[in-house]
Amino acid sequence: MKKLFNFFVVAFAFIFFSGQSSYAQSVILSGEIRPRYEYRHGYKTLTPDGNKAANFISQRTRFNAFYSNKYFKFGLVLQDVRIWGDVPQLNKSDVNGLSIHQAWGEVIFSNKLSLKIGRQEISYDDQRIFGSVGWAQQARSHDAAILKYHPNKSTKLDVGFAYNAGKATLFKTNYLVNSYRTFQYIWYHGQFKKVGLSLLMLNNGMPYTEADNTQKVVYSQTIGGRLTYKKSGLNFNTSLYYQGGKNKFDYHLSAYYFSANASYTLPANFTFGLGGEYLSGTSSKNQALGKTDNSFKPLYGTNHKFNGWMDYFYVGSYMYNNGLFDINLPLILKINKVTFKLIPHYYLTAAKFSVRQTNGSWKNFKNNLGTEIDFSVGYKISASMMISGGYSQMLATQTLQEIKGGNYQNTNNWGWLMFTFKPTFYRK
Repeated sequence: MKKLFNFFVVAFAFIFFSGQSSYAQSVILSGEIRPRYEYRHGYKTLTPDGNKAANFISQRTRFNAFYSNKYFKFGLVLQDVRIWGDVPQLNKSDVNGLSIHQAWGEVIFSNKLSLKIGRQEISYDDQRIFGSVGWAQQARSHDAAILKYHPNKSTKLDVGFAYNAGKATLFKTNYLVNSYRTFQYIWYHGQFKKVGLSLLMLNNGMPYTEADNTQKVVYSQTIGGRLTYKKSGLNFNTSLYYQGGKNKFDYHLSAYYFSANASYTLPANFTFGLGGEYLSGTSSKNQALGKTDNSFKPLYGTNHKFNGWMDYFYVGSYMYNNGLFDINLPLILKINKVTFKLIPHYYLTAAKFSVRQTNGSWKNFKNNLGTEIDFSVGYKISASMMISGGYSQMLATQTLQEIKGGNYQNTNNWGWLMFTFKPTFYRK
């Protein structure tokens, strides 16, 4: 009841203060409820023999408040994430509880320059390096400060900074949260008619604890960019990034990323495309030796968007593995308010995968990891309500079975059904 009361206090405060000044102001109060059913029998990893499928319903609930005037902007997103049935009906507290997904203020120095400070989502370009991870019910946000210089509609320059600590202390202590210690970045985007160019330089600092329990920050650098081209129904984009410095284990890092995607939309609202993505990896032998890391890491991106919806790669795992070469063929058909998507993926390792035998020799495996087929249907009932669902199947090779830790005979598939409600309660 107290939490519900706080919701109304926030809403009332926004509506009340929206009428207290003669300056132009904007107030938006909105919400989101997103329950999702999932059937998991091979999601993220191969299903071991003898295991049955998991079935559950998760839900994200949000209250969003936004305010702006001549001098500043303010954003607040309160969030609750739960699994249906994770607490009894007469519960006194929730497993996760109410959290603050976003809480930021933005100082407006001029119509070209501003400073956004606080807990916020950071999302750029195709969300490969920085993304909101909207598919995950909890999503991703950062405690950061971003200086924004946007001189016109075609040019943007952001400079971001973050520094994390586990708690307020009197003396220096080790940072024990599973996150970065600090980062600094510069992002530029320019739109030149049909061509778009983005450049990113990210200095990422991770905590590393020495054998004597002292801690230092080790830095990696991600440098690269993305080029886009749009003309009529043709869309093309390509990206190239390099990573150097040190990884979070204090190993030398040298890795790279390349992608290219093209699609064409016919007058009948049918889009077909062809895409390829290469993330360099570390061979199994070098993984065993250590001290050298050639595996590219998409860091804070929306990884569910890439490399198949079953999340076998780069979603909570595989960051320090053999890399990936993903060839995909997206097919999209829109009929009125209904959208169909079919995306086959063909996967290969970027670096040699092998297994060390008992006699000390190494057994090499083929680079072919398998094929994943993703299918989804979305029906947009209105601007604030949508129903969507999907089915995916992984056809794994022996190499993928070895990487995931077993030679299993099960079918690996995943299905989901999701309702999304996004009402706007008040707008001025």
